[in-house]
Amino acid sequence: MNKLTKIGASALCGSLAAISAAKAGDLTVTGGVDMSWVSLSDSVTGNPIGIGSNLTFKGSGELDNGWSVDLTVAHTNANAYSNTNVVVGVPGLGDIRIDQGTTGTGIDRMDDKTPNVWEEAYATGLSTGAQTVSGTAGGSTIEWKPSMMPDGMTAYVAYSPNACGKNAADKASSGSCAGVASHGWDLTLEASEDVSGVAGLTIYGGLSEIEQFTNGTAVDGNRKEKTIGANYTSGAFSLGYQWSDEDTGRASTATSYENHAYGITFNVNDDLSIGYNNYESEQSSSTNVTLEAQSFQIAYTMGGASIRLAEAKVDNAKYSTANDSDGTTLSVSLAF
Repeated sequence: MNKLTKIGASALCGSLAAISAAKAGDLTVTGGVDMSWVSLSDSVTGNPIGIGSNLTFKGSGELDNGWSVDLTVAHTNANAYSNTNVVVGVPGLGDIRIDQGTTGTGIDRMDDKTPNVWEEAYATGLSTGAQTVSGTAGGSTIEWKPSMMPDGMTAYVAYSPNACGKNAADKASSGSCAGVASHGWDLTLEASEDVSGVAGLTIYGGLSEIEQFTNGTAVDGNRKEKTIGANYTSGAFSLGYQWSDEDTGRASTATSYENHAYGITFNVNDDLSIGYNNYESEQSSSTNVTLEAQSFQIAYTMGGASIRLAEAKVDNAKYSTANDSDGTTLSVSLAF
C-alpha cells in the first residue's frame, strides 16, 4: 500500500524507556476501501451494495541496546478501533509480540493456508458459519518467534492467560469466557523448500490446547486443535491441501470438527489470476452434519486497485441440512 503520511516520532513506546531510551522512529498510516456487490441465488439478497474501509497505523523504532520495537494499531470499517499489537525484536532471541486478541496469531494463522486468489472458500460473501482452528487468538496473547531456528524453518509459540478475554485497557483486565475457557497455548511450525528439499514445497502444522473448567454436563475436557498441510508452487500453478481437527471438550452438542481444505490457483499473467477453493467441515454431534463451501475466483490488479469476482456455493451452512445457498460477489478494492 502507498503511505498516506509519515510523521517523525521521537519517543516511540515511552513505557519502554526504563529498559533503554528509544531512538527516533517512524509512524506511517495506510488505508483502503472495499466495495462489493452480492447477488444470492437461493435467498433474498436485500441491498446488494456493501462497503468497508480501514486504517492501519504502524510505528517502528530502535532502542539503544539494539532492540527493535514495532507498533500496529488497526481500525476497521468507519474508523472503528480493532486491535493493537507490539513486537519487540531481541537479537539472538527473536520477536516477542503482545496483542489484544486478534486473528493471525498462534494456530489461527493456519486457519486455511491453501492457495487462493482472493479469499477462502467460506469467505466470499455467503454466511457459511464454517468452523476453523483458532487457538488462543480470541484472547490477548504473548507470542514468541524464536530466531535460532534452522534455515527454512519458522516457529511460533503463543500463550494466553485467558483465551477469550481481550482488548483490556492499560492497568485493567478483560472479561472471561462465560466461566468455561481459561489459559491456553499454541505451537506452529512451517518448513520451506530449504528443509523439504523439494523446490516450491512448503509444509506446515500446528497444535493448540486451551484449558476449560469442566462441569461434567456441558464440558468434560480441554479444547484441543491440530492441523497439518502442504502447498506446492511450480511456475504459474499453486496447489495445496490442509487437514485440521478440533475436539471442543464438550460433553454434548458439537463435540468435534474435522476439516479438509484444498485450493489451486493459476497466474495468467502478472495482473490476472484464477483459482478454485473447497472447504469441507464435518461436525460431530447428536446429528452429524458436513458443511461444504466451494468457490471459483478471478482477480485482476491494476496498481493500487483490485477487481475480484467469486462464484460461491455452500451446502449445509452453519451445519444445518436445511441451509444451502449460492451467490456471486463482485469486489473492487482501492489501497492508499
